[in-house]
Amino acid sequence: MDCYIALGTNLGNLGANLRAGLEGLGGLAQGPMAQSSVWETEPVGSATDHWFWNMVVRLDSRLEPHELLDCLLEIERSAGRTRGAANAPRTLDLDLLLMGRLQIEDSRLQLPHPRMWHRRFVLEPLAEIAPDLRDPASGLTVDQRRRELTDPARVRRLGCLASR
Repeated sequence: MDCYIALGTNLGNLGANLRAGLEGLGGLAQGPMAQSSVWETEPVGSATDHWFWNMVVRLDSRLEPHELLDCLLEIERSAGRTRGAANAPRTLDLDLLLMGRLQIEDSRLQLPHPRMWHRRFVLEPLAEIAPDLRDPASGLTVDQRRRELTDPARVRRLGCLASR
């Protein structure tokens, strides 16, 4: 099943953090991954002045949604992520955005991700790799949702993630 995952980091070596996330995700994929450029983004809902590097990947996974979520949390931990206050700075954040057309809402997981359609730092990189992907609830494409955004956060495309 096609899965879309957002990666973000704003602590430490940002490039190394994203590469660690990509390496971990590569171990979950059933084939090649598609990945967006890296986007530098203004912090949203946080008092920090540390800007983020964000990107989105698409991978094919045979894992069940909650299994995939557990794997994402383990990749975060392996990259040094510790969970504190909401929206606190972090070494690596992996958000499961979409899994096919699944719609799930339980105590651990919401699919599609509940805030993705309102966040420029998600929709700009997602539009690079899947502009015609549709929101299962509204039927609108990623590109349509991106163009309708009122999110004032600043984002800037940095380009491809450099290899080590």
